Amino acid sequence: MLPAGAARRPLVMAAAIIAAMTLLRIVYASVIELRTDEAYYWTWSQETALSFLDHPPGIAWLIRFGTAIFGDTTLGVRFGGIVAMLVTQLLLADIVRRLTHDVRAVVLAVLMPEAALYYGLLMAKVAPDVAMIPFAVAMMWCLVRLAQGGDGRWWLAAGLFAGLAMLSKFTVIMFAPAVAAFLLVPDWRWRWLRSPYPYLAVLIAIAVFSPVLIWNVQHDWAAIRFQGVRATTSYGISLRTFGDYIGLQFGLVGFVMLPVVLTGVVLTAWRGYSTREPVAILLSTAVLVPFLYFLAKSLTLRVGDTWPMFMWPVGFAAAAVNLTMLSREKWSARMIRSSLFWVNTAVVSGTAFVVIVFLYYVAAPWNLLGKIDPIGAESGYEQVAARAQAALDETGATWIATTDYRTYAMMRWLFRGRVPVIEINERGRFQDFRDPGMDRIKGHVGIYVGREPDNRSSLWENIPAKREPLGQVERRWRGLVMDTYTLEKLTGWTPELSPPKDSPLFRWRVLAGEFERRTLA
Repeated sequence: MLPAGAARRPLVMAAAIIAAMTLLRIVYASVIELRTDEAYYWTWSQETALSFLDHPPGIAWLIRFGTAIFGDTTLGVRFGGIVAMLVTQLLLADIVRRLTHDVRAVVLAVLMPEAALYYGLLMAKVAPDVAMIPFAVAMMWCLVRLAQGGDGRWWLAAGLFAGLAMLSKFTVIMFAPAVAAFLLVPDWRWRWLRSPYPYLAVLIAIAVFSPVLIWNVQHDWAAIRFQGVRATTSYGISLRTFGDYIGLQFGLVGFVMLPVVLTGVVLTAWRGYSTREPVAILLSTAVLVPFLYFLAKSLTLRVGDTWPMFMWPVGFAAAAVNLTMLSREKWSARMIRSSLFWVNTAVVSGTAFVVIVFLYYVAAPWNLLGKIDPIGAESGYEQVAARAQAALDETGATWIATTDYRTYAMMRWLFRGRVPVIEINERGRFQDFRDPGMDRIKGHVGIYVGREPDNRSSLWENIPAKREPLGQVERRWRGLVMDTYTLEKLTGWTPELSPPKDSPLFRWRVLAGEFERRTLA
C-alpha cells in the first residue's frame, strides 16, 4: 500500500490541473462571443414556455441559472456548462473510486475529460448536451451504487436523474439498452423484475419529463415529430458524412484518447457479458450502442458534432476501470505497460491540444481554417448589429425582422431588448413565446436583416410588405468575409406571430428536413 502522502500526491496534482483548466474555460467563456445556437438557447431562457420545438427546456434553465448570477453576459450564459463539467468529473471520480479503490484510476477518470477538446474546452459552450451530461452520468452513478449495495431505492434516484436528463435532450434514451441489459443479463434479473423499484423508477422519470409531454400534447406532438424527421431523414450512402463522424470523434475526444477509450470499452464489454457483471455491462453498453448507432447513421446523414458527446464520459469511466482490471486479472506485464503508456500519452497530448486550441481562439490573430472554422463561421455579428442600428437611426424604424433563427438569435442577444426582434417565418419554433413588443411593431417601420440570398427567397411572395433596399454589410472574422447580409426597410405590414400551421410562415416540418440539407451544404 502506498504511504498516505504518496497516495495524496496524484490527487493534489489532478486537482491543480482541473483548477487550471477550469480557469481556462472561464476565460474562454468570458471572451469568446456567443455562437448562434448559444444565443438561440439564451432566447429560450427569457421565456416561460414549458418546452420548445427543437429541444426540451433543460438548457434554458441552465442558462437562466448562470445569468441569474452573472447577468446577460457571455460568462453568465456559459457558466452552467462550467459547473456541469465539474459535477461530471466528481461523479466520474466517485464511480471509479467505488469500482477500483485505486487512486491512479480515479485521477485518470477526471483527467481524461480535460484532455478531450469537447469537455476540456467546449463544455463552456452551452448546448442541450451540456445540460444533459451531468444528469446522465448521475443516473449511471446511482446504478453503480445499486449494484454495489443492492438497495432498490437507488432505482428511484436513477429514475429521477433519467427524467432530468430527458428534460435536457432526447438522445439520452440511447442509454435505455444499457439499463435494460444491466437489469436483464445478470443473474439478479428475477429479483428486480419482481421488485416494484424499476417500475417506480420509470414512473418517476416520466413524471419529471412531464413538462415536455404536456407541451407536446398541447402542440400536436410538434417536438417529437420534429426530432423524428431529423432521426429518420436519409440522403443515401455518403462516405463524406461517414468520414465527418469519425473525424469529429477523433477531434473532439482526442486522436489518441478515442482509440484508448474504445479499447477500454470493448474489453469492459467482453468482461461484463462473459461474467454477467452488471456494472461492466452497464458502462460498456452505454457507449457501444450509441456509438454504433451513430456510426451506421453517419452513412446516410451528417451526425451533429454534439450528438454523441453524452456517451463518452461513461467511456472514460470504463477505460479507467479497465486499467485496474488488467492488473487484477493478471494480464501480461507488456499489455499493462502498453495500456498505461497510451493512456498517459492520451492525457498529456490531449491536454496540450486543448490548451493550443484555447490559445488559438483567445490570443492568436490568424485564421488558419478559413470559412470552415467553427468559431469564425459564427463570429462577427457585432458588425451586422452595428449596421442594423445605423439603419434604425436613419429610417426611424422601431423593429427588426429576420428570416433565419441564427440571425434572429444574434440580433436579440446583441440588442438585449432595446428593439423588438422577430423572425417572420419558422414560427413553429416560437410557440408559447411571449409578445416581442407588438405595440412597437404594429403600424411602425421595420428593417429586415438577412443573410444573402435569403432576401430573394420565394418566402417573400407571401409577405405583402413594401421593401426598400438599405445596403449590405459583411460579417468578417480575422480579415475574412464569412457572410454578407442585406438590409431593407419594411413598411405597410405587420408580421403575424401565430400563422396557421399550413402557412409557409409556420412550416416547422419543412425546417426539420432543411436543417440537414443546410448542414450538408
